[in-house]
Amino acid sequence: MTEATYLHTTRASYDTVAVDYDRLFRDELDTKPLDRAMLAAFSELVRAPGTGPVADLGCGPGRVTAHLHTLGVDAFGIDLSPGMITVARRTHPELRFDVGSMTALELADDSLGGIVAWYSTVHTPPEVLPTVFAECHRVLAPGGHMLLAFKVGDLRRHMDQAYGHEVSLDVYWMPPEQVSELMGGAGLVMDARMIREPDEQERPRQGRQGFFLAHKPTGS
Repeated sequence: MTEATYLHTTRASYDTVAVDYDRLFRDELDTKPLDRAMLAAFSELVRAPGTGPVADLGCGPGRVTAHLHTLGVDAFGIDLSPGMITVARRTHPELRFDVGSMTALELADDSLGGIVAWYSTVHTPPEVLPTVFAECHRVLAPGGHMLLAFKVGDLRRHMDQAYGHEVSLDVYWMPPEQVSELMGGAGLVMDARMIREPDEQERPRQGRQGFFLAHKPTGS
């Protein structure tokens, strides 16, 4: 099967920027208390015994995976970019990181206690998101939780330069109502929503940030 163009360009772009991306964003959570609060709440939900591991989908260089680990979560990372996985394994050798795609996860049905997708859907065309959310629903165990972070708006922006390198990336800002509808259409039930204003580093280009916490019903 021919790979979708956006997957190819996203992989190539993040392979190119992996080292500098890690350098620039490794400590970013230190200045974002509300983001950390959502991760902390998610962590409380998925730490119960017997709930299964947590996958950080689109983990990049592993900073969120490592943060979850410090919160007592059995977390591992998956990313489309082999370059990002190389950096993650080097930076966090005690944790597991695998190459993979959110559109076709090499994970068994009902095998995860939780999923974090921390801005990892922002390069996914909206028409592909139902496939991504369906995969998340498939691999989550009944009662498992998903935390999604995304850019709020209604915009597509193409990037030719990022993190000091030439890239080819489309970035999507999504309306919260549309994201909620797509997650619900995949069978995920919404538990909490947070929309925060951009901080000093995010203004003016980044805009508002969305965080949705959902779960797979126990009867699924």
